[in-house]
Amino acid sequence: MKSIQSVLVLGGGSAGLLAALSVKTQLPHLRVVLVRSRELGVIGVGEGSTVGLPSFLHGYLGMEPAEFFKTARPIWKLGLRFVDWGPRSHFHYSFAPSMFLRWNGLPKLGAFYCRDDMQDANFASAMMDEDRVFLRTPEGGLQMTREFGYHLENREFVDALEARAAAIGIELCDDKIASIQTDGDGISAVVLEKGGVQRADLYLDCTGFGSLALGKALGEPFRSFKSTLFCDRSVIGGWARTSEPIKPYTAVQGMNAGWCWQIEHEHRINRGYVYSSDFISDEKAEEEFRTQNPQIEKTRVVRFVSGRYERAWVGNVVAIGNAAGFVEPLEATSLGAICSEAAALVEVLQDSDGSPSRGQVRVFNHRVAESWDNIRRFLAIHYRFNTRQQTPFWDACRADTDLAGAEPIIEFYQENGPSDLGRAMLLSPFDQFTMDGWLTLLVGMKVPTNRTFTPSPAEAEHWGKLRAHIRSRAKQAFTIPEALAAVRSPRWKWNREFFLR
Repeated sequence: MKSIQSVLVLGGGSAGLLAALSVKTQLPHLRVVLVRSRELGVIGVGEGSTVGLPSFLHGYLGMEPAEFFKTARPIWKLGLRFVDWGPRSHFHYSFAPSMFLRWNGLPKLGAFYCRDDMQDANFASAMMDEDRVFLRTPEGGLQMTREFGYHLENREFVDALEARAAAIGIELCDDKIASIQTDGDGISAVVLEKGGVQRADLYLDCTGFGSLALGKALGEPFRSFKSTLFCDRSVIGGWARTSEPIKPYTAVQGMNAGWCWQIEHEHRINRGYVYSSDFISDEKAEEEFRTQNPQIEKTRVVRFVSGRYERAWVGNVVAIGNAAGFVEPLEATSLGAICSEAAALVEVLQDSDGSPSRGQVRVFNHRVAESWDNIRRFLAIHYRFNTRQQTPFWDACRADTDLAGAEPIIEFYQENGPSDLGRAMLLSPFDQFTMDGWLTLLVGMKVPTNRTFTPSPAEAEHWGKLRAHIRSRAKQAFTIPEALAAVRSPRWKWNREFFLR
């Protein structure tokens, strides 16, 4: 590929803006133009992130936390709360280590002591139970750690990204794509509706599910995840917050033909029911949704297909985000995937001095494909081992879910329990969930194991004291409104070094 001096980003949602910001921040000499249509707008739904997003925004992209909190108004998220998901009434998937954590005074991993009761497995889990978000220092101050993600309202998030893009010299073009001209295995030009023609050395396809460049113009084959992920639609709604406490987690609740999310904002609550149209109609899904949430206002249905394209980089086109692949939002992986793909692209451009070789493109494509495939594997276990609901949908999930490569991890766990010996051999290097995440789901859903463990009386006493200490500190922690008041105070000073890893 010839030396890249200009980049044209197609699409102005979170994928396009995060990709453009990544390129321009790390390679400021490149000309970056982003085509987006204000008329089309963005999907105005609540969105949750994984733990890497804050560091990516404030460390890698250099976005000032104070300004971001003013514009995007994020809410901190310590993890997920699974409700009606397996034998337990609920369990927590926290971003802080818990199952793969070895406490002083205990010979085994934390997972061994959580078979019967996972509550208070770490400070994050205990705070989630108490609707609190950050511990207090001995002096009563805010003890912020980096084990959190964000809850974001998509429109406000995009506004914050657009402001940053304009500030660092990204050219924003308000227009729609009329057609895409191809030349060989790449793109030669993008024709816009207002009559202009845009050309660049590299094109980033961030057009979402439409995948206008990679999927439609270049015809890259698509690999479906349907055998693993049966859900293909969601009905979305929300309501204005009244007296409800702001919860520091994304709630994930099992439903008859799928599951519901709940995403917290300061003044609004967003809710969505992800379901399979093979097992429930849109009308019945909305009826079930509204029965669970009678305060829901206007709703709409979003259709999607889970899967990925065979290659994300073809010729002079690189797809980022939903244009490259998509899985249902069960573990809030969408923003994390965008950040990972954008950073991987920048790494290739830096390593190649702007002239990527075929081998570097192959490495990029392998990395992106393996990342999507790993997410698929991880989500598979959520469905295969949820024994809570007895409905046709969940019966089919338990019987037919394709584990898609997760079998060695499951077999090792069922044979040995939550042993840490298999981590290096069983997990992909692109696994963002880590062994702690896998163990959290397996222990949380009480997946049976051949080898059991009973703590000695001394261990049980020590574990009980640890949990009591954890719960005691969690009860005194900051609520989200208290934490927001603290960081909005003139006395609060953000430290950007905090977000650099």
